[in-house]
Amino acid sequence: MPGLSVLARWLLLGEWRAHPVRALLAIAAIAVAVAMGFAIHLINAAAFNEFSAAVKSLSGQADLQVAAREPLFDEAVYARLAGQPDVVVASPVLELSAGVATAQGALRIVGIDALRAGFISPDLTGVPGADRVADVLADDAIFLSPAAQTWLGKRSGDTLRLRAGTGDVALRVAGPVARARSGQRIAVMDIGAAQWRFGQLGRLSRIDLKLRDGVDRTAFRRQLAAELERDYPGRFTVREPGDSDQEERNANLSRAYRVNLTVLALVALFTGAFLVFSTQALSVMRRRSQFALLRVLGLTRGQLLRQVLLEGASLGVLGALLSIAAGYGLAAGALHFFGGDLGAGYFPGIRPQVRFTPVAALVFFALGLGVALLGCLFPALEAARARPAVAIKSGADEAALSTLARIWPSLVCLALAAAFAFAPPVFELPLFGYGAIALLLVGGIGLMPRLAAATFRWLEALAARGRRVPPILPLALARLANAPGQAAIALGGVLASFSLMVAMGIMVASFRISVDDWMGHILPADLYVRTAAGGNTGFLTPPQQAALKAAPGVAQAQFLRTRPVSLSPDRPNVIVIARDIDARDPGRLLFLVGAGATPPPGARPAWVSEALVDLYGARVGQPIFLPLGGGQAGFFVAGVWRDYANQAGSVVIRLSDYRALTGEAEVTDAALYAARGARVEDVEAGVRALPFGGALQIMSAGDIRGMSLKIFDRSFAVTYLLEAIAIAIGLSGVAASFSAQTLARAREFGMLRHVGVTRGQVLRILAFEGGLLTLLGVACGFALGLVISLILVYVVNPQSFHWTMQLHLPWTLLGSVAAVLVGASVATALAAGRYALSGGPVRAVREDW
Repeated sequence: MPGLSVLARWLLLGEWRAHPVRALLAIAAIAVAVAMGFAIHLINAAAFNEFSAAVKSLSGQADLQVAAREPLFDEAVYARLAGQPDVVVASPVLELSAGVATAQGALRIVGIDALRAGFISPDLTGVPGADRVADVLADDAIFLSPAAQTWLGKRSGDTLRLRAGTGDVALRVAGPVARARSGQRIAVMDIGAAQWRFGQLGRLSRIDLKLRDGVDRTAFRRQLAAELERDYPGRFTVREPGDSDQEERNANLSRAYRVNLTVLALVALFTGAFLVFSTQALSVMRRRSQFALLRVLGLTRGQLLRQVLLEGASLGVLGALLSIAAGYGLAAGALHFFGGDLGAGYFPGIRPQVRFTPVAALVFFALGLGVALLGCLFPALEAARARPAVAIKSGADEAALSTLARIWPSLVCLALAAAFAFAPPVFELPLFGYGAIALLLVGGIGLMPRLAAATFRWLEALAARGRRVPPILPLALARLANAPGQAAIALGGVLASFSLMVAMGIMVASFRISVDDWMGHILPADLYVRTAAGGNTGFLTPPQQAALKAAPGVAQAQFLRTRPVSLSPDRPNVIVIARDIDARDPGRLLFLVGAGATPPPGARPAWVSEALVDLYGARVGQPIFLPLGGGQAGFFVAGVWRDYANQAGSVVIRLSDYRALTGEAEVTDAALYAARGARVEDVEAGVRALPFGGALQIMSAGDIRGMSLKIFDRSFAVTYLLEAIAIAIGLSGVAASFSAQTLARAREFGMLRHVGVTRGQVLRILAFEGGLLTLLGVACGFALGLVISLILVYVVNPQSFHWTMQLHLPWTLLGSVAAVLVGASVATALAAGRYALSGGPVRAVREDW
C-alpha cells in the first residue's frame, strides 16, 4: 500500500506538471460556478433575514396584531380591543410612506402612542433631548433612524419637509429612534400628529396587543378572529407578529427571483462539470497505453478506477475551496454595491451584512466536489474496464469512446424533458421546467457522436463528388467522420455553452421587448402627472383635478388611484387600480390577454392581471370580491390583462366604482392628452404654472419607458453576468478540448508530414476541423437553445412570475457570439497545431518505429 500511495501521487503530480493550464481551467470553471451559487445564496439569506428582522422590529413584543384587509381602517375598533379583559395594552399604529421633497424615494413613518408603545415596542420610541422630553408628543416633531438621517442628511434640530397632498409638511428632527436596525430607514412620530399632518384623522394601520400573563394566545386569537369576522365580515385579520404566514409572505416577495438566480448559477456549474469531463476524458484517452502498462505490471481495476477518480477529486477539492472564499467575497461586494436585492427592488431601504454559514459552505463544497467526481466518472470507468492488450496499442483512442454513441439514453432524456415541460409547478415554482432544461442538455449532448458521424460522413460524400474541393478538406472531413467520439467531446462544450446562451438571450430579449411593447400600449397619453416620486401621502384633490382638466392645451385628462389590499393573509398585497376606463373598450388602456366577457346589467366590471388567475383562481365571467369601503365589494371579472409592474397581482376597476364604494375622491396620478395642434412642451408649462404645479412630477411616456427599461437592465445585470460566465466557461472547454486533441495527434501529424503534407496544409486541416466542428455545435446549440428558450418563455417564466410574454430572437447578439465561438475555436486549433508541429516529423513518429 505505501508503494501504491507513492505511485498515485507520482501519477497525479505528473499529470499536473505535464498539463497545468488544462487543470487550472477545470479548477477555475468549478470555482467560478460554485462561487456564484454560494454568493447568491449568501446574498439571498442576508437580505431576507435582514428584511424579516426589520419587519419584526416594528412589531416589538406584541403578542397579537389586528390589521385590516385594506391599508387603513377606522380607529373606532380600537376601543373595543383595548377593553378586552385579557388585553393589558393595546397600542395603535399608523404606518405611512411619505415622499421627500429633497430626495428620490419615500420615508417610512410609524405613528405611535408613545405612552403605550413603550410597553410593546420600546425600540420604536423616539429619544428626545434631555431638556425636551415632551417632544415625543409634539405635533411638529419627528425622530429619524441613523440610516434615515444619513440618507436625508439631517441632524437633530434640522427641518424635514415631507409630502402631504400637493403641499409639504415641515417637521422638526427631534432626535434619533431608540434602536433601529442597521440600514433601516424609518421615522417615528406621535400618532395623533401623523394623523393630523398627513390627512388621516381617525385612521389606523394596525393595533398591537399585549396579553395578560397566563392567557392562551392561540385560543384568544381564534376567539378574537371569530368575533371580528362576525361583526366586521371580511375586514380584519388577527395574526402573530412572527408567525409562519408572515415569514412566507415576506419570502414570496422574491422567492421566484432568488430561485431563478440560483438555477442560473447551477447552469454555469453544469457547464463547468462538462469541462471537467472533457479534461479527464481526453487525459484518460491520451494515457490509455500507460494505464494498460500499469495493468500488465499488476495494478488492479479498482486501483486504476480510484486513481482516475482521485485526479478528478483533486480538481474538485481545489475548485470548491477557492469557490467558498470567492463566493464570500462576491457576496460582500454585491451587498455593498447593489444591495440585498441585486438591483431588483424587492428589499428597498435595507443594507444587510453577509454572514458566513458553515452548513451552506459545506453543501456548496460538496456540490463542487460532486460535480468534479461526476465529470470524471465515465473516464474512470472506461479506463478501469479497458482490456490491457487492446489499450496498449496506439490508435485505439476512438474505441474508448464508443459507448458515447449509444442513442437510447439520450432519447429517454428527451422524452422525459418533453413530459416535464408540460408538468404543473411544484410549490409555485417551475421545478419540472428546470428539470426539462437539464434533461434537454444531457440528451442533446448525448446525441452528438451519432449526429457528428452522420453529418461529417454526408459532407465527406459531398466533398468526394465535388470538382474544386481543396485536397485538405476531405482529410479533415474523414478525420471528423471517423472519430465521432472525440468530436463529440469538443462539440459538447460548444453545445452546452451556446445553447444556454441562446436560451437566456432569447428569454431576456423577449422579456425586455415585451415590457417595452406593454408600456407603449398602457401609456397612450402625452404627459403623466403625479404628486411625489414615492409614498402614499401625495394626492390630488377634486379641485386640483378640475384645474388639470382646464389647463391650457389639455384635451382630455384621465385619473388613477392605487390601493393595496389583502386577499389572503399568507400572500403579498394585491394592488387595486381605479382609473378612468371605458368598460366598452378596455383594451384601449389595458394589454388584454385572451377573450373577455360582457358584465351583466348593474354589475361592476373588473379586469384582473394574470397573477390573479394563477394565484387566486380568478376566471373571466366569475365574481371576485375586494376589501373596499369597509366591506367585501363584489365585481364581475370582465377580462385578464398583462401587468409587468405588480408580480403579486393587480385588479383594475372603474374610478367611479371606487369612489362610490370608498367615498374617496382624491387620486394619485393623472394622464393628460394634448389638444390637436398643441405642443406637449406648452401643455407641460401650463401645468407647471398652476398654483400647485411646483409640487407635481411630470413625465412623458417616453421618459417613463426609458426609466423603466433602465431599471429592467439593472435588475437583469446579474443574469447577464451569469450568462457571460457560462459562455466563458464554455469557451475554456472548447479551448481545452481542441488543444488536448491536437497535442494528442502529434504522431498523426508527423506521419502526414512524412507522406508529403506540408506544415501549412496540416494547420489548414486543423482550422477546417475546428471551424466545422464549431459550426455544427453552433447550429445544434441554436436549435437546442431555441427549444430551451420556449420552455423558459412559456413554462418557467409564467410559473415563476405569473405573467406571459411574446417570443423575440436577438439575431445580432446570437450571430456575434456564434462568430466569436467559431473564431476562438479556429484560433485555438491553429495555436495548438503550431505547438504540436514544433517538434519535427521524425520526433513525432518515433514511438511508432
